[in-house]
Amino acid sequence: MIYLAEPNLSGNEKKYLNQCIDTTFVSSVGEFVTRFEEDICKVSEVKYGTAVSSGTAGLHMALRACGVGRDELVCIPTFTFIATANAVMHCGAEPWLIDIDVKSWTMNPEVLEEELLKKAYIREGKVFHKASGRRVGAIMPVYTLGMPADMDEINRIADRYNLPVIADAAAAIGARYKGENIGGIANATVYSFNGNKTITCGGGGAIVSNQERLIKLAKHLATTARCGIAYDHDMVGYNYRMTNLQAAVGCAQLERVEEFLLKKKYIRNFYNQSFRQVEDVLLFPEVKWADSACWFSGLVLSDSCKVKKLCEALKEKGIEAKAFWKPIHLQKPYLQAERSDMTISEKTWDRIITLPSSTGITETELEYVVSSVKELL
Repeated sequence: MIYLAEPNLSGNEKKYLNQCIDTTFVSSVGEFVTRFEEDICKVSEVKYGTAVSSGTAGLHMALRACGVGRDELVCIPTFTFIATANAVMHCGAEPWLIDIDVKSWTMNPEVLEEELLKKAYIREGKVFHKASGRRVGAIMPVYTLGMPADMDEINRIADRYNLPVIADAAAAIGARYKGENIGGIANATVYSFNGNKTITCGGGGAIVSNQERLIKLAKHLATTARCGIAYDHDMVGYNYRMTNLQAAVGCAQLERVEEFLLKKKYIRNFYNQSFRQVEDVLLFPEVKWADSACWFSGLVLSDSCKVKKLCEALKEKGIEAKAFWKPIHLQKPYLQAERSDMTISEKTWDRIITLPSSTGITETELEYVVSSVKELL
């Protein structure tokens, strides 16, 4: 089977894991946790960062550190994995769902601004939703499949409404926005290191920022809000710590981050060149403002009915392919969530098919995927 996103563990992962075992530092304390946090800051070109147990935990802690609390609203795109919305709910808040820009598949700033102008008001420097009276606590754009959102516009709107911006960059490590590293273009940026990500720890996540107070508070909350070495806790905290075992894998992975990113871009270009002239097929988005991390690559088909059939037929040929995320506003827990018009998301999501994009995929395997897809189409 040629898998969709198989982890590439051919570096120092085993060596570093053995060091953890030999030293018995396998839990949330150890040299690799500290090293991983330092390395992730270097890769992100920011001053501060903290490792956590998952990308979802990172979003939760970043939201809490930015002051988001119970019965508030957070603006997020509907076109995302459900973890984005779940992190908002973990704060006791609820998502305000925004449609996407057709060119980038990321939050549409024009729709965001229109929603805030039409449905919100400012009082004493805070933003409130007219119909419910709830405070709007933050804006959380998602860098879809590694593609940065139009952050200049989103940050402009955030500044106008005095709202923090937390970037869900789960799959976007290494992406750039107008030539700049994405690490510092929001108040906080959150990565995931799940097994299918470009850089994996097996699980885990990280929050990075140039705001020291934000990272200190997020780290404090994620480590049970413990004060010093005694069992004193000054807040309701969470056990969201990354283990030394996970960090050991992550350190080995980050040693090869540039290699992995180049391979992801190579895969994207291979598919684009192979399918550019195929009838009734569109390619994944490219925009002038961003250099995507190209986490997943694939196609947009003319008919949503073809996606399931193609995935099933490819499986029979030993190729894993998948449909895209079902938008949040169509998910059972969020059917009643506040939302914009969802025209673009609804026209797009069920026509997307993701194809094998592992960093260890070979040229022969890529050629086999392409020939199989063309044959079946």
